Amino acid sequence: MGFAELSIRPYAEGCETDRVGFLEGWFVIPEARHRGIGRRLVAAAEAWARSVGCTEFASDAEADNESSAAAHRALGFTEVGLIRCFRKDL
Repeated sequence: MGFAELSIRPYAEGCETDRVGFLEGWFVIPEARHRGIGRRLVAAAEAWARSVGCTEFASDAEADNESSAAAHRALGFTEVGLIRCFRKDL
């Protein structure tokens, strides 16, 4: 019905430690949304991060993904900034 992909990052925007549990990816199929599955996935992710010594947990979302931003806020995340990423071919 869904997944959460996790990592430990040496840095995340708005964080102060050099070992941050990071929610790299988080998805629940549309038919299963609004039933607490995403909340349980994130709670398990936070528990994992604590178990490996992290004291901060972070995530990100595309600037125009309002539903993801709302879901993050509903789970207690605080928005700490907005970054535009750039690239070019060499």
